[in-house]
Amino acid sequence: MNIEIVKYPHPVLKMKCLPLRRFDAELRDAIPEMFRLMYENNGVGLAANQVGLPYRFFIMNPSGKAEEKDKEFLFINPQILLGSGHPVCGEEGCLSFPKIYTDVFRAPKVTIRGYDLQGNPVSHTLEGFAARIVQHEFDHLDGFSFLDRRAEDVPEVLDALDEQIRRFRQDQADGKIPSDAELEKEIQRLLELRT
Repeated sequence: MNIEIVKYPHPVLKMKCLPLRRFDAELRDAIPEMFRLMYENNGVGLAANQVGLPYRFFIMNPSGKAEEKDKEFLFINPQILLGSGHPVCGEEGCLSFPKIYTDVFRAPKVTIRGYDLQGNPVSHTLEGFAARIVQHEFDHLDGFSFLDRRAEDVPEVLDALDEQIRRFRQDQADGKIPSDAELEKEIQRLLELRT
């Protein structure tokens, strides 16, 4: 499976992803590729729809270091429970919104449940930066981005977002990116395949 990080406003980033019923060999092969893309782009998390896959799963490694395999997580069909404590403000960025950063309030602690590659249930309670990553990636699966949760409107951030949208539409006009209709047709094909 040839995957790459998709940029906003790709339609897959704005949709609520569907639970997987079938995690086949092709998707299993996509997981190491997702980790590779994440590390190459200095990321700490990556949701399936950020690589054009409309499914409910994401990967993360709070260390951001490829050599620290013991800190890698994969959550398939995850559910989260926000922990107690006052929301904490912190700066976030996103691989689908390159070079855009803004402050976002997040719960300081979460419990996440889901499944691993073998279909076994997994559950973790995470705090601090790891909890922030979980909430950021989980939002992607519901069609939200960190900019939807921004603490305040900052003109420079909104200008950068407008420029990214303009470039995306120009790339579509130039034939470098398929039209929204073509992208949505591919999303539907993928959904019919595994959900």
